[in-house]
Amino acid sequence: MADSKERLFSDFTAPSRQEWREKIEADLKGADYQKKMVWRTNEGFSMEPFYLKEDADKLPLVNALPGEFPYVRGNKAADNEWYVRQDIKCECPKEANAKALDILNKGVTSLGFCIPKDKVSAEYIETLLEGIYVDCIELNFCTCQCKSLELAQILVAYFQKKGADAQKIEGSISFDPLEKMILKGKDTTQALANAKALVETFAAYPKFRPIAVNAYKLTNAGAYSYQDLGYALAWGNEYMAELTEAGVAPELAAQSIKFNLGINGVYFMEIAKLRAARMLWAQIVSQYTSDQESAKMHVCAFTTTYNMTVFDSYVNMLRTQTEAMSAALGGVDSIVVTPFDAPYEVPTEFAERIARNQQLLLKDECHFDRMVDVAGGSYFIEELTNALAGQAWKLFLAVEEEGGFLAAAKAGSVQKVINETNASRHANAGKRKEFLLGTNQFPNFTEKSEGKQPVEACCKGCGCESNIPAIETSRLASDFESLRLTTENAAKVPVAFMLTIGNLAMRQARAQFSCNFLAAAGYQVIDNLGFKTVEEGVDAAIAAGADIVVICSSDDEYAEYAIPAFKYLNGRALYVVAGAPACAEELKAAGIENFINVRSNQLETLKEYNAKLGI
Repeated sequence: MADSKERLFSDFTAPSRQEWREKIEADLKGADYQKKMVWRTNEGFSMEPFYLKEDADKLPLVNALPGEFPYVRGNKAADNEWYVRQDIKCECPKEANAKALDILNKGVTSLGFCIPKDKVSAEYIETLLEGIYVDCIELNFCTCQCKSLELAQILVAYFQKKGADAQKIEGSISFDPLEKMILKGKDTTQALANAKALVETFAAYPKFRPIAVNAYKLTNAGAYSYQDLGYALAWGNEYMAELTEAGVAPELAAQSIKFNLGINGVYFMEIAKLRAARMLWAQIVSQYTSDQESAKMHVCAFTTTYNMTVFDSYVNMLRTQTEAMSAALGGVDSIVVTPFDAPYEVPTEFAERIARNQQLLLKDECHFDRMVDVAGGSYFIEELTNALAGQAWKLFLAVEEEGGFLAAAKAGSVQKVINETNASRHANAGKRKEFLLGTNQFPNFTEKSEGKQPVEACCKGCGCESNIPAIETSRLASDFESLRLTTENAAKVPVAFMLTIGNLAMRQARAQFSCNFLAAAGYQVIDNLGFKTVEEGVDAAIAAGADIVVICSSDDEYAEYAIPAFKYLNGRALYVVAGAPACAEELKAAGIENFINVRSNQLETLKEYNAKLGI
């Protein structure tokens, strides 16, 4: 067989790098190769549009195997199975139990229970887990940090009472004091003292992990991939150091940590992130112990809320689907798909069903659970994994130089970096440098909120003093949603009228751009086929009750049409020129103030128009 393959491939000449480059440049027809084809990532490195085998051969771990240290190709060698997880809030244990039993019959294989701190008791757990075979599914719990140890002891007593096999019990407790420190500015250093007791409580349960690294909260705050990875590694290393210094065996410490990582919408980057995460964590753990089995990183992936939207919310399903695909192909242990309506309400039964089925589709229809590290061998993904790992490792080392994640969190440096990234991304969304479909790009012109209001994050704290900088969490679409809701609640929703005239192609293109630009504020937009004269167009606009008149034509024709239309309108509506014509200075000299084009700050422009219209 090998000989026949060699004879087959010998019939083809492998193109050189230069030949590939020449072919691409020929197809670009003069366009700049660097601008059109090279991906300049937010992580600080660039990716070429193609790579060759010789590039991959230079990478240090390209020949690593699935299931083998350092696990870049996954923890498993036989398949890519993962748990389908759904989280449940547990105000009433009986209702939560009924829901859990129901969704277990609908494809869910992992349950997450969020238990109020005043409900933690043996009786509560008895009711909550009634009828659930605890050694057949994955069980995850979160509660107040100060109650985590008590919950752990109750769970172990329950498992023993049920006679469950300790070797088969899988799950976690989300004990993560550092999360509260960076998210809420609470000094939770004292709570770290419970980490050792927690780990020792589950020492006989090798697949139950009571220590969490909830780095998905950084993803939900807008962190770039290298940031949430680099900080997650430092975060996990902080717990390793705390536990081993307290006398916990490094093997036990490592197997007790679960990484809850966020998955954003950059498809290939997130696949590479998960591969790089396992590789780097294995290297970190190897500094504590030579036991390679304990160096496996155990990951639950959460699709992010950061890019989800209130308006055109069904698009959220597309976002979470690609994110779930990244997680599955990246080789995680479990996945939580955020329901599409989470930004504005407690998820409905329908939304939760869709979220479950998104994972079941990947398993039953796409067979993602049968393929181990599909990305392995892709020269592009291998290169991306290596480059991302390098950037994340630099960040990890920078945190370690500060004294570790705890010291960095107390100093506020982690929070500062994430907040700056979040602010930068919001600014980019406002300028349309970062697109959100249905929000700042191609909004639904006729959609109304119908009472939907963004859900604000809240925290019921333990009364800890707030003396540390906190991370600011706000979805990327929040600024546009606030603007659109303000417009919708105004006494009169502004009408934007397209005065299309002149060159057919240019007027249509600029009218389409202007409609999308202005509809992002919730304005009613009226497009038109074209007018013979500016007077005809202005008269039609006034008859339609226009508050904004946008003249749409070619750059050359603006010199002829823009000023006469402005004068004929005579202040009866806000006048806007679509584009950045060469004669702009002449138009401004005539009193025309408003221009919209691809270089406009969309958000600030729309806020300015609202102010001018008295909204």
